[in-house]
Amino acid sequence: MVGSANYRAILLRQHGFDTSPRRKYKALEHLGKLKDRAARVATVAAQFADDVDVKGRFPHEAIDAIKHARLLSALVPPELGGEGITFSELAHLCSLLGQHCASTAMIFAMHQSKLAALITHGNTEWSRSFIRRVHDEQLLLGSATTEKDLGGDVRKSICALDYDGAIFRVEKLGTLISYGAQSDAILLTARRATDSPASDQVMVVVTKDQFHLEREDCWNALGMRGTCSEGFKLHAAAPIEQILDRDFSEIAAQSLLPTAHLLWSAVWHGIASEALTRAQKFARAEKRKHPGLPSPSGLRLAEASIKIHAMRSAILEGLARFTLAQEDPERFNSVDFVVLMNNIKIGTSQMTIEIINHALLITGIAGYKNDTAFSLGRHMRDALSAQVMISNDRIHLNTSNMLLMQSLSSGLID
Repeated sequence: MVGSANYRAILLRQHGFDTSPRRKYKALEHLGKLKDRAARVATVAAQFADDVDVKGRFPHEAIDAIKHARLLSALVPPELGGEGITFSELAHLCSLLGQHCASTAMIFAMHQSKLAALITHGNTEWSRSFIRRVHDEQLLLGSATTEKDLGGDVRKSICALDYDGAIFRVEKLGTLISYGAQSDAILLTARRATDSPASDQVMVVVTKDQFHLEREDCWNALGMRGTCSEGFKLHAAAPIEQILDRDFSEIAAQSLLPTAHLLWSAVWHGIASEALTRAQKFARAEKRKHPGLPSPSGLRLAEASIKIHAMRSAILEGLARFTLAQEDPERFNSVDFVVLMNNIKIGTSQMTIEIINHALLITGIAGYKNDTAFSLGRHMRDALSAQVMISNDRIHLNTSNMLLMQSLSSGLID
């Protein structure tokens, strides 16, 4: 898969984007300032990452630092009060945070995916006003798109909106809501009305004063413990103006699924990068102890570097394709685009685990133990979540059905 920065530039130039040196310099300067702010947040996240993992608690300190740095709303366009950073810059921040605390990074990524949907599809005066609130108050957005007995299928709903004049009410059972108890607002899916089929869905926004959560399941998980992805029964009532005016199928195709796959992948890239960095430090230390001798660790490191570069290239290609699709929304509906996004999610979720396993083979017992500078237990446990966050098997099945209807792309550049 071709996905280098040069390839991204080729793609963008082909479609009229400015990739001049001056534009690139300004972009790098802006990214540098973002990285400085994110680095300060990352320092806080790293300080509490082990405690968050051991206790399975929400990373309050890191999220507070993100709010203080005003990064929750960095994607908001300037006309609505934000900075309007690019999606590629946002993905870089997710990767940077992922190197230090995967739970913090995943919370940040999931929030940004919901915010991207609001920015793209929130075309009403209420929506624009709410996006300004997200910026002004640094509101944390959660998501309730899964439901009991649907097996994680976000494209179907059992619950439905029930209307009472200008108010809708909804009760959603057994929904898994990451950091739901800490969310300032939740974007949830439901059938459009009580007589609508399961696939006729809308997305609504409910703020903390408009919903009530009854906890049904705790979150004592293998990894990503700080996301606090507990099961809830959700009750909500809000004005009908808080229903997004696009079908959820369009919101999912153009915003939620591609942004989730890309930002999650960026988080996993961060986890894998940190694991490989620890392995590199270990291998260097071993080489200093035994200069002149062949280094099995060095060979493992070389093998892992191939995988991390392939992972990075896949994400960069996905970001380039997503940028092009934002300018030409018809691309979102193409089989090639959907298959690419699916493959990026599956591929990066698998490569993350493979890279960390290579790092573990390099560090040996020092990486296996939880109390050394080379510990990789938390990284591996967090990475294992990647294959079940929207099941890889479900995505494979969807991809296979699409590929049976369309020929495979055979060129390096479409």
